[in-house]
Amino acid sequence: MISKRLIISLIFTLVCCKKIQAQEKNSNKLESAIQDLVASFHGDIGIYLEHLPSGNTIEINSDTIFPTASIVKLPILLGVFDKIEKGELHYHESLMYRDSIKYGGSGIMQFFKDSTQTDLSTLLALMLSYSDNTTSLWNQSLAGGGIQINQVMDQLGYKTTRVNSRTEGRERSWEKYGWGQTTPKEMADILVRLNAGELISTAASELMYRLLSNTFYTDYAISGIPPGINVASKQGMVNASRSEVFLVNSPQGDYVCAVFTKNNVDQSWEFDNEAWILTRKLSNLIWNYFNPNLPYKQPEGYQKYLEGLPY
Repeated sequence: MISKRLIISLIFTLVCCKKIQAQEKNSNKLESAIQDLVASFHGDIGIYLEHLPSGNTIEINSDTIFPTASIVKLPILLGVFDKIEKGELHYHESLMYRDSIKYGGSGIMQFFKDSTQTDLSTLLALMLSYSDNTTSLWNQSLAGGGIQINQVMDQLGYKTTRVNSRTEGRERSWEKYGWGQTTPKEMADILVRLNAGELISTAASELMYRLLSNTFYTDYAISGIPPGINVASKQGMVNASRSEVFLVNSPQGDYVCAVFTKNNVDQSWEFDNEAWILTRKLSNLIWNYFNPNLPYKQPEGYQKYLEGLPY
């Protein structure tokens, strides 16, 4: 005679198996939708997506090396905080801006007057929020340069993510990938570990995560997520490569996504660049999949705020 306990155990096992099967079926639907979305992309693409509570992942060329463009500012950030943690730098350390370090492209410090007083916390905030190139190169120098930053990355377990620019011995990598290089999986893992308080120190991770949650660049992946949701992110953009990594503190479970592109055919700088359109659609697709009770669609008239992006 079958015991009541055995019957309950069998029912529980059956229910769990059905739930797992349903989750796998839904995950396959999401993966198919993502594959359909990227199938017609004119360029090379890599994606790493992970739902943190379940550990489920979707990977497309996730271990392939891509240019970082400005996403290299994440390794630089880690290099600076490694120095702060060791007492070699101080977060509010006083600094003076000089015209001799001015660098063009994105950012606002290039427009500061010579001899303007500033501090390290301002450099870090500008580097991440506005992707400021002048402060980024300044921070790279303060962190000990590319060689030392790369040593930190190696110590943290990242074997591919590297700073190439202004880094002795990496001239060929610089010619191929530009300022830095990484993989979607490694860059996503950096955000995951920051969110968990596991990089440099718990206090350092928390502050870095706060800095990454204040980006000016909300026109891309973040535009597919409802306002009011915390998102830590970094974007990287050059002519033939548009990439983004973002971790969403979602009500129904945190998730991280890294989408990297290279060899892009569409190298325009308008709002309807192919890679940017894909990133917006991908982000919104993922949000709505993981948050079916809180679906989001951009409001009517939103597009006029994207047109004429100043790049």
